[in-house]
Amino acid sequence: MKWIPNFNSSNSLRVIFVIAVFILLFLSSIAYKHNQDLNESSKLVMHTYEINIQLERLMSAIKDAETGQRGYIITRNARFLTPYIYSRDKVNTSFITLKKLTADNPAQQENLQKLFKLIIQRFVSFENCLKYSDPKTYDKRKLDNHMFGGRILMENIRFKVDEMNDMEKAYLKKRLKIYDAEISLSPLFSISLFLVALSFILLAYRQISRDFERMKIFNKKLLISNGLMAESEIIGKFSTWQWDLDTNKIDYSDNQYRLLGHEPNSFVPVRETFLDFVHPDDKEVVSESMDGIIEKKNLPFVYYKVMRPDREIRYFKSTGKILTDQQGSKILLGINFDITDEHLLNIELQERNRELEKSNKELASFNHVASHDLQEPLRKIQTFISRISDADKTVMSDSAKNYITKIESSAKRMRVLIDDLLLFSRTNTTKKEFLKMNLNELLDNAEAELTEIIDEKRAVIKASKLPKLAVIPYQIEQLFINLIGNSLKYSRPGVEPEITISCDKVNSSDYPEILEQSVKKFYKITFTDNGMGFDPQFKETIFILFQRLHSKTDYPGTGIGLAICKKIVENHKGHITADSTLNKGSVFTVFLPD
Repeated sequence: MKWIPNFNSSNSLRVIFVIAVFILLFLSSIAYKHNQDLNESSKLVMHTYEINIQLERLMSAIKDAETGQRGYIITRNARFLTPYIYSRDKVNTSFITLKKLTADNPAQQENLQKLFKLIIQRFVSFENCLKYSDPKTYDKRKLDNHMFGGRILMENIRFKVDEMNDMEKAYLKKRLKIYDAEISLSPLFSISLFLVALSFILLAYRQISRDFERMKIFNKKLLISNGLMAESEIIGKFSTWQWDLDTNKIDYSDNQYRLLGHEPNSFVPVRETFLDFVHPDDKEVVSESMDGIIEKKNLPFVYYKVMRPDREIRYFKSTGKILTDQQGSKILLGINFDITDEHLLNIELQERNRELEKSNKELASFNHVASHDLQEPLRKIQTFISRISDADKTVMSDSAKNYITKIESSAKRMRVLIDDLLLFSRTNTTKKEFLKMNLNELLDNAEAELTEIIDEKRAVIKASKLPKLAVIPYQIEQLFINLIGNSLKYSRPGVEPEITISCDKVNSSDYPEILEQSVKKFYKITFTDNGMGFDPQFKETIFILFQRLHSKTDYPGTGIGLAICKKIVENHKGHITADSTLNKGSVFTVFLPD
């Protein structure tokens, strides 16, 4: 009898079912793992894109600050500082985001720290440029140095950003390779379980859809950033262009067309077309600079005039640099500035300088007259009066003696007036050489100068410790002499003068209406006395030249002393105020920058 195996179909189905379930579970687990790896790879790819975008935002914020600074330096319009003011917050936000994104990458963390140090140095350079471009603290040499140093810092920042981008590109290349390997399904996997493959496709589609939505958001932000850059060019009156030296193709930004008096893309940007706009006087210079680009590898600043279609002449400044892309193509990146307003302002400043030189010559002539021509006849008057002997006076009438006395008194007042005018003039015209001085020494010198009147009035002067500051020594000494002398002159009869001098360090933000806010700290030096005081309504007018609150018969003087004090304090970029109460005393407050 032939043996036939006992085949139990139910058991077989169960086995097949179990095997199928096992295979399904096995393949599902592989599919699940593959899906997890896919999600992780996508996150890594998006991580790289996020870092690149944050670096672009960082550069955009610095460029906004640079554009705002240049616009402000050119126009002195504080509205240009808006992007500069907010750029710090943008930089800090991007830096914090980048720090989180690169937390697992020590190399990028180190690059980020170096980049942040460069950015800090760039903002310090911005502040120095604003400082030395200010008319009050203008220093062309320092401004040029800081502008040049800022350009170098900007190049270093770009280099560091490019280095980080290159590193991320390398990471991205590796991640994309892993990504490609993970999405390559084996034929056995594709044939064995189509549903699993379909499930994977659905999962991939879902992830891709999410990524696509995120990319749409990032693209929208990028378009906004590009729009802001275009608006910045319009506001800052500059434009950018690219010249591919291999293909001789030139691309203009939209504002380049506008600066030349045309609508964007209204003509083909080629070298000959641009030279048609250059003024005939400068066409040769511009052409030579363009010819020398390849040899010099960069385009130094070129200044020239452009004639628009409406015959309006505009003044331009251009610069550029040659870069080589990954394909080895040489591209000249350039920027044009419309400096017409700056040029006209320079002409106006030159005219004002000529007027100022003329005024200085007239003032020097006045000094010569006051110091020589006026004093010579005055000396003769005093000499002739001194030669009138007592015997001569005995034969004079009482009215003649009275006239002689008045002439002598008037001559003395004239002498004091001329001396005070010369002193006031020197505070304006003499060389302002600042030295680091101990103000206590200058105060001691002032008290020594006033020793006679201090002893005569038995005055008491109490002074706290004063700081060391960079000052014009003889002017600060004169300031102390005038303020202490003023308190001694206007002391109350029968009351021994008491003068208290105190000093405190204050913030300029506490006195926004009177102090320069660009200087953070000031020394507040207060002179308080117990004299007769004055009506508070005159606390502003007492600093005006020749302003007197008392008649010359009651108190001698010319009304120049406090005007000299104000001029000295202004020479030191400070401020002086006065306050008083009648018959109780006065308070003079001097603010000197730290």
